[in-house]
Amino acid sequence: MGANKKQALVVQGGWEGHQPKEVSEILAGLLQEENFQTEIFDTLDCFLDADRLQQTDLIVPIWTMGTIAKEQLAPLLAAVKNGTGIAGLHGGMADAFRNETEYQYMVGGQWVAHPGGDGVTYEVQVEKKNHPLMQGIEDFTVSTEKYYMHIDPVIDVLATTDFDGVKMPVVWTKHYGSGKVFYCSLGHQANIVRMPQVLAIMRRGMVWAAR
Repeated sequence: MGANKKQALVVQGGWEGHQPKEVSEILAGLLQEENFQTEIFDTLDCFLDADRLQQTDLIVPIWTMGTIAKEQLAPLLAAVKNGTGIAGLHGGMADAFRNETEYQYMVGGQWVAHPGGDGVTYEVQVEKKNHPLMQGIEDFTVSTEKYYMHIDPVIDVLATTDFDGVKMPVVWTKHYGSGKVFYCSLGHQANIVRMPQVLAIMRRGMVWAAR
């Protein structure tokens, strides 16, 4: 444990199409720049150590689809309820463990569809330009998957995109018990995560979510 450093746990795996290894390295690098002591794991068994999770300041899941055992999920949910932050992006957080409704409730939303697949060009609109997580970030255009989400109405929506006249959340925060939750639907692959706007949003969101 590093002195005066917050502790972050990044767990990567699941569907390889989302380049979990590359994305985990990008996000871990941002956290290290913010003085976090960061470890990357490639197994969900890292959630089995309930005591360690309770002492962790931030968990960053990068694990699309797949399944999670009850004995892995329960300590994760308990840690966030008790104050450990959780932050993530795209399918690595909001299209994981599709049968686990309590996990989806914690996240605040679940991917449903991405009409047109990868390469759809659309605008991300910043809804709360004065919010600390979004200050200085103007509306921007991306060419990537456009996520249609089922969402928890309690989420605090910071950015949206238009879905046939419906404002669809792209960036949000919420709380799960005492834990802070941050999510961004952008990040299909590493090239999107490296966009300056996405890097800034993820950096701020992870720092915000940490205990």
